[in-house]
Amino acid sequence: MLLLQFSTSHYCRKARLALGYKKIPYQVENLTPGLHIFKLKPLTGLTTVPVLMPQKIGQPEAIADSTRIFNYLETYQNDPPLMLSNPTQQTQALLLEDWLDESIGTATRFVYYHYRAGEGKSIDPSLSSQLVINIVRRQYGITPATVELAQKRLETAMTVLSDWKNQPYLVGDRLSIADIAAAALLSPLALIPYYRQAYPWLFEKIVTIHNICGEPLPPGLSA
Repeated sequence: MLLLQFSTSHYCRKARLALGYKKIPYQVENLTPGLHIFKLKPLTGLTTVPVLMPQKIGQPEAIADSTRIFNYLETYQNDPPLMLSNPTQQTQALLLEDWLDESIGTATRFVYYHYRAGEGKSIDPSLSSQLVINIVRRQYGITPATVELAQKRLETAMTVLSDWKNQPYLVGDRLSIADIAAAALLSPLALIPYYRQAYPWLFEKIVTIHNICGEPLPPGLSA
C-alpha cells in the first residue's frame, strides 16, 4: 500500500495511526503542497490528502479522505477492529470522529499555523518553512478573528474530551476511531506551550495511542 501525504498533516497522521494499529505494511510518498494537485486530481477528483493506494488487483485504485480510509481498512483487514461491536458505543465513536474531523481538526490547524507564524516562528525560521506557513494561512483564511474562534472551539473540545483523563479510551473498553482521531488531530498542539501546560493529560493520551499504533511521536512529544 502507498499513502500519499503531506508529512506535516495531522489528517495524514490519522491515516498512519490506523494503518499502524492494524499492522498493515505501507509506504509513504510525501507530496509538495501546490504541486500535489497534479498528482491527486486525476486519481480522486479531489486535491486533499491523505490518499491511500492499495496497489492490489481487485482493490480500488485510490481512497481519498481519512474517514473513508478507516472504512476501507476495516473491510480490508478487520482484525484488530477500529469499530466497536456495541452499536450504541460505535454510534458515539462515529459522532466523535466526525466532530473531531470536521470542526476540531480545522481549529487545530488555525491555531497551530497562527502560532508558527508568530511566537513559534523559531521552531523553523527557514524561508521554505515560513513560505509554506504563509501559503496555508492564506489558503484557509487564517486571521486573528478566525483564530480566536478556533481557540474557543478547542477550549470546548477539551471540556468534551475531559473524561479521557480518567479512562483509557474515549468510548468503550478498547481503542476506536474516536481515540485515533483525537490523538492525530490534536497532536500539533504539542508544540504550543499553553496547551502543553494546561492539558498535560491530553498529551499523555496522545503518546499512549501513538505507542499502541507503532507510530513515531509527533513533534513536541518525541524524545
